[in-house]
Amino acid sequence: MPLFAVLTVIAASYALNLSSHGVPVLGPIPSGLPQIAIPSPPMSGIILQQLLPTAASMFIIILAQSAATSRAYADRYNEHLDENLDLVGLGLANIGAAISGTFVVNGSPTKTEMVDSAGGRSQFAQLTTVAIVLAVLLFLTGPLSFMPFAVLAAIVFTIGVDLVDVKQMRQIFIQRPSEFWIAIFTAGTVVFVGVEQGIILAIVLSLIDHTRRGYRPKNIVLAGDPDGGRRPRPVTSKAQLLPGLIVYRFNHSLYYANCEQLKTEVHDLVTDAKPSLSWFCLDLSPVDDVDFSAAEALRQTFELLKQQGIRLLCVEVQMTVHAELERYGIAELIGAQYFFGRIHDVEVSYRQTIGSAAS
Repeated sequence: MPLFAVLTVIAASYALNLSSHGVPVLGPIPSGLPQIAIPSPPMSGIILQQLLPTAASMFIIILAQSAATSRAYADRYNEHLDENLDLVGLGLANIGAAISGTFVVNGSPTKTEMVDSAGGRSQFAQLTTVAIVLAVLLFLTGPLSFMPFAVLAAIVFTIGVDLVDVKQMRQIFIQRPSEFWIAIFTAGTVVFVGVEQGIILAIVLSLIDHTRRGYRPKNIVLAGDPDGGRRPRPVTSKAQLLPGLIVYRFNHSLYYANCEQLKTEVHDLVTDAKPSLSWFCLDLSPVDDVDFSAAEALRQTFELLKQQGIRLLCVEVQMTVHAELERYGIAELIGAQYFFGRIHDVEVSYRQTIGSAAS
């Protein structure tokens, strides 16, 4: 039906000569196959200043829009997606566009939805599209010149409406309100300002949302159960796994924005601890990176605990993080014998140490 509507409007535009009545139409369209040639524009500083902002905008839009479109449709049909391979394909396609003088290539959500709604599920759909485009370029550019711009706008608008998943947006609002508002502000910016600005806003807001969560991670301490198990407790509980032993789990990568929280919480945990602490164990299992500022915070934490006669040790440290701690000199500061693979090993070693000290 949409195809029938488009053909009908083109016929009406030709029969009624709508362009003479103020209706904008596409106008003359070059026919035939594109000429293959290496572009050789006159390069100068002024031309580069004009081209680079546009090229950068295209790069951002192609990267973000194509990745989002591919991921969305791969999730819809539970298919594997290799984004790197997808972007390599887009890069090669844009090289072809450059030497043939055609439009830039990206993973367009509207065109993808057109193919999907028509039942296209394989590369045969792409080959069919190529055949249709060739037929239009060779034989149908004349009739196509009578198409009103409003028809193109209506097609894109109709497809765009199909792309809005109201049900999923409702789920996002209920389950993750911050991501819902990012989507709303991004959509509004795309509609009222532009695609480039909308994508940049989405990137900035997403980074802010991610940083906000990493800035104040929800850290825990592990408490002992009467049956010998372990359960997570809030840091404010100051719960001890064993009398004199605290296991403190930092639930995010350690970096400049949250390392002050580490120092503050460690200070609060050791202050007025009952009973007083002998060992303080850092559970670094969720940590996959430690930056320079965080390394300095760890160094200061070690000195704070040392002044109070408390032994600092680490458990479940990832190999990459351990390598970073060695590079910063923190692993040597703590001592190799105080890096443990499991919390159970910490408990066993602590009991042996306390038992030896008591005897």
